[in-house]
Amino acid sequence: MKLDAALATWFGAGLLPRAPGTWGSLAALPFAWAIERFAGQWGLACAAAAAFAVGCWAAARYERRVGRRDPQAIVIDEVAGQWLTLAAVPASVGSYAAGLALFRAADILKPWPVRLAERRLPGGLGVMADDILAAVYAGIVLWTLGEAGVFG
Repeated sequence: MKLDAALATWFGAGLLPRAPGTWGSLAALPFAWAIERFAGQWGLACAAAAAFAVGCWAAARYERRVGRRDPQAIVIDEVAGQWLTLAAVPASVGSYAAGLALFRAADILKPWPVRLAERRLPGGLGVMADDILAAVYAGIVLWTLGEAGVFG
C-alpha cells in the first residue's frame, strides 16, 4: 500500500466494511489517548492540525488514484476531527466515549456550515474541512459537558 493510501485510509481502517467513518474515528482513539498522555491536550490539538495538513495531501492523491470525489475509504479526516474534538477535555473513558458520539453525530448531521464546506471546497481540503468544522461543534459541546463536571 502506498503511503498516501495508507494515511488516507488510516492504515486500512477506512477499508473495513460498513460505516468506514466510524471505523476511522474508532481507530483514532488509541492514538489520541497516547498523544494526550504524552503531550497533553495542546499536543493532541497540534496532532489534529498535523493530521489535517497531511490529510489534505493524502486525500487529494487518493481521490485522483481512485477517480472519485471524497470516497468513503478516506478516513484521515475522521482521525483529525476526532482528535480535535477530544482535545477539548482531559482523557477519560467517559470523555472519549462522549467525544466519539458527539463527533460522529456532528459529522453525520453536518450542521451549517459543515455541509457547505464539504460541497464547495475542492480536493483534499474539501475532504478534510467538513470534519474539522464538525469537530468544532462537537468539541464545544464536549468542553461544555466537561466544565459542567459530567466526566468527574
